[in-house]
Amino acid sequence: MKNLLNKTTRPFLAFVLVVLLISVPVYYFVIEKIWVVELDEHNQLAAQHTAEEFNKQNLSGLDLAEKIAFWNQIQPGIFIRKLAPGEKVEHRIFTADRSFDFVPRQSSDNFRVLITPIQLNGEPYYFRSITSFEDSRETVLAIAAITFFFFIIILAGILLINRALSKSIWQPFKNTLAKLKAFQLNKQATISFEQTDITEFNELHAALRSLIDSNIAAYQTQKEFTENASHELQTPLAIIKNKLDILFQQGDLSEKQYQLAEEMNMALLRSTRINRNLVLLAKIDNQQYQQADQINLSDLLQQSINALEEHFDQKQLRLQKTETAPITLTGNSILIELLLNNLLLNAIRHSPAGGRVSFSLTHQQLTVSNTGEAALKEELLFKRFSRLSPNGAGSGLGLYIISEIAKFHHWESGYHFNQGEHHFFVRF
Repeated sequence: MKNLLNKTTRPFLAFVLVVLLISVPVYYFVIEKIWVVELDEHNQLAAQHTAEEFNKQNLSGLDLAEKIAFWNQIQPGIFIRKLAPGEKVEHRIFTADRSFDFVPRQSSDNFRVLITPIQLNGEPYYFRSITSFEDSRETVLAIAAITFFFFIIILAGILLINRALSKSIWQPFKNTLAKLKAFQLNKQATISFEQTDITEFNELHAALRSLIDSNIAAYQTQKEFTENASHELQTPLAIIKNKLDILFQQGDLSEKQYQLAEEMNMALLRSTRINRNLVLLAKIDNQQYQQADQINLSDLLQQSINALEEHFDQKQLRLQKTETAPITLTGNSILIELLLNNLLLNAIRHSPAGGRVSFSLTHQQLTVSNTGEAALKEELLFKRFSRLSPNGAGSGLGLYIISEIAKFHHWESGYHFNQGEHHFFVRF
């Protein structure tokens, strides 16, 4: 995953780099072209100026020849000679790669050459002007290199400034995100967001305040309803249970009436369990189990196994226990005992008759496994009133209570299926 800063910066940097890579060669060739044009204009002006100066002297043929010979000696880039009768010279401009005597280096260089006819004292002459093009290319390369260097500095500066600004600009967002991660709805504590000079962040904070306040209000209403409903149901459930007990004690019930009463009693027991579990969840949400004890988890697990021994015998389940060493944890003994009982009851309830239930206890994890035919739907596990099997047994809150107790102790609960066995674990 990419963070927002890199997501916005990378396309920008890629665009700048592409422009840079295109601009440097374009810049080089444009400057070179301008330089060539300037050199050609310089050579043409040199030809015109030389012809004008010689014509101003009004020299005779011999004097003119001596002056031209002297001129050719002192001007190494210019060469003038008289054209033979019938000889013609075409105006040409080109680049030559060659070496000359007046160039101290032995290697050949590039030169810009102008060959054109001129008129001296009314007679045609051959004129050649040579200007070094190598120096101009070196200059162009130096300019291009300097330009590229400053482009890199600008690019690096933009990147550093952008990162520095982004850190300061996005700091309120990071603070808000940290507060949201630490927010717990069951604590019902509102979040105080810092005031910034950025409109978008202030609008986000206002929307979050409204959302959090509405969620806290909805959570409080739901919690109060659950608490009140569970509390109010205790009395009528107890009355119904008492009446059913009185009814069972009467000996004049027909078989059909007894069956109906038994079905009512089973439904009543399930409703009682659900009500008791809802009250328990409400107490966990209200942080009413704050007492922490040093608990020998090995002993507590053995006590739960002994208490449920009758259930194991009824289904003829084979027990297998693996324990590295006595495990001592800090937590609420009531909740941890309830967690162990729910894990064991879940394994018993969903194991086939004659199956196997195993326990593995280490310093890091408790795993309760039982035989099964196929993996359970993980998206339905550890949720309220989720059904793992169609037999209707249980209240549908056992695994949810396990996950809530684990969260209360900052533990992790989970499930996986492997080699024909369901594995429910709690990682400390």
